[in-house]
Amino acid sequence: MRARFVPIALAAFATPANAQPLQVFGYAGVLGEWELTAAVTEKASGRTKEFAGPLSMKHVGVCTQDGPEEKTGEIRFRRSAWSSRLNATLSIAGVECTYSGRLSGSYTGMMTCPDRQPVPLTLWVK
Repeated sequence: MRARFVPIALAAFATPANAQPLQVFGYAGVLGEWELTAAVTEKASGRTKEFAGPLSMKHVGVCTQDGPEEKTGEIRFRRSAWSSRLNATLSIAGVECTYSGRLSGSYTGMMTCPDRQPVPLTLWVK
């Protein structure tokens, strides 16, 4: 009887076969001076869908010297059909930040990183 539960348990951790990657893009900072792009895939299925993938942030502000500064990392978030909120964890250049945004055409909210002031972050998920 135990052998029946092993495939079911393993299936719970697999990426869904029909999972399509989503594109995430947005702007961070008071003036939107950081451009964020990411490609995420679904990590679990059910009522709340979990997504994760690599992200890139590029400084696109006018005060950029010697070319734009770029940072890489990972984004993880959960999204449900019945909620207009998006809560995410962003790991950027080794620093783990949190984000909470509300959907109103785009997700708008604040990103909070350790030892720094929260900054506005607007995201679109397509």
